Amino acid sequence: MEGLLKKIKTNVVISSFLCIILGLVLVIRPGLSMRIVCTAVGVVLIVAGVMRMIAYFTVRDGSMYSQMNLIFGIVLAVVGVWITLKPDKVLAIIPIIVGIVIAIHGLHNVKQAMELWRDKYDKWWVACLMGVLTVGFGVLLVCRPFTAIDTAVMMIGLFLIYDGVSNIWIVSRIYKNARNLRQEMEAVEVEIKSER
Repeated sequence: MEGLLKKIKTNVVISSFLCIILGLVLVIRPGLSMRIVCTAVGVVLIVAGVMRMIAYFTVRDGSMYSQMNLIFGIVLAVVGVWITLKPDKVLAIIPIIVGIVIAIHGLHNVKQAMELWRDKYDKWWVACLMGVLTVGFGVLLVCRPFTAIDTAVMMIGLFLIYDGVSNIWIVSRIYKNARNLRQEMEAVEVEIKSER
């Protein structure tokens, strides 16, 4: 179980760092060619999608979370391929596409926060708040796609940075909480054995 958690954590952390790096590039250099931006966004989405699909085929436990991971991975990869192959047609709707992806990701973070709540983690509400904010950022991009290209690129960059950082924090809390629960269970088992 711990090995599985480590694999999932590694996949999420790598894709989150890619989001942060891309976000920093977009914030620092908003004047970059939008074609390069499209390609970069497409590649990040493809990598994130493929990692989620790999996580599904590695785990294959038949859970709802695992199936949602596969579906989300396929959607990310398909959108990423489309953006990479047709950058000119995507320019105007990139904020909307990124907004949808960020909103879906935020919903996924809210679901993870609920898992922390079920596991009685004290600060589950922080993860939930981060997830809700991520959904809000995504909805903002969908409802108010910024007309100025530089502004749109910078906003996408900021949202990607926030999404990456919040995702790393939430996953680290899930991993830490799972490790604490495992240690508590092992302590109880040792106590039961010593009483026999």
